[in-house]
Amino acid sequence: MSIVETSITIPSGLEGNVFGQFDEHVKKIEKTLNVTVISRGGEVKILGSEQASPKAAEIIRQLTELAAGGNVISEQNVNYALALSFEDQTSAIVEIDKDCICHTIGGKQIKPKTLGQKAYVDAIREKMIVFGIGPAGTGKTYLAMAMAIQAFKNEEVSRIILTRPAIEAGEKLGFLPGDLQSKVDPYLRPLYDALYQIMGPDSFQKNMEKGLIEVAPLAYMRGRTLDNAYIILDEAQNTTPAQMKMFLTRIGFGSKVVITGDMTQKDLAPDAQSGLDVAAKVLRKVEGIGFCTLTSQDVVRHPLVQKIVQAYEDFEKKQSAKAALRSTGSRGGSRRRGDRA
Repeated sequence: MSIVETSITIPSGLEGNVFGQFDEHVKKIEKTLNVTVISRGGEVKILGSEQASPKAAEIIRQLTELAAGGNVISEQNVNYALALSFEDQTSAIVEIDKDCICHTIGGKQIKPKTLGQKAYVDAIREKMIVFGIGPAGTGKTYLAMAMAIQAFKNEEVSRIILTRPAIEAGEKLGFLPGDLQSKVDPYLRPLYDALYQIMGPDSFQKNMEKGLIEVAPLAYMRGRTLDNAYIILDEAQNTTPAQMKMFLTRIGFGSKVVITGDMTQKDLAPDAQSGLDVAAKVLRKVEGIGFCTLTSQDVVRHPLVQKIVQAYEDFEKKQSAKAALRSTGSRGGSRRRGDRA
């Protein structure tokens, strides 16, 4: 195998950001692609195979462009760049970064970070109803919230309605103290957290008091018609088919709806059917409704979360394969016993 040398230049002010603390980003690139990266005064040489050397150079080039745009390069950026490099889509990283939805109260830009998230955000812009389905940490709720707040600020809608089913996550919490709002607030806390971060507590409280932002359990939606509103149904995997149908038939004129859920984290009774599962089958071909499926590659929390999600996905696939094999063997055994009889 012949060794190829590829050279690129990195501005001195960006090298530390691109290379990472103790060169951790470069070390990951070297280990994954089996290349050697040498840097001297902004001149970077990459030594590796004919395929790997240009690939590593393109990754570093794209990370440099990200850094030039004011981003702090994270391990997630590097991991995703490496994943895209095997599909020859490394340049997509910078294109994704150009799509800024809005800013948090602290001035931080909120933008999609993966191709899956970009497709999700684009679908929300184009469709009246969008289902965002995927594992924890893929930004389903947070991006939907950012889109809702931006639409509200641009006066595209007159109010924001956030709802989720009030179901305990696998444990009985008993009777909660306080008034009705105090009882349901714990179930809605993740929605409040996102609103505080994007809008700030003062702005959120003022709009809440005016009734322009509403955070309520799904049960409160029955009998209402929701016109000119941005409506987000979170944790939709915990709805029943009847609840999902009820919610979808509340939608009025001028409204936009985003429904998020994780099929692998249902808190319903074992024999209960999820409204999200049913909706995915019934509405898949209905015009004006979009379905976006996010995967472990779209996880943007701590890199360990991505590994956890992937490990569970692999484990569940193995369990399903074993169950199918046992089922096939059992049917085969029954037939053989019948033949002997």
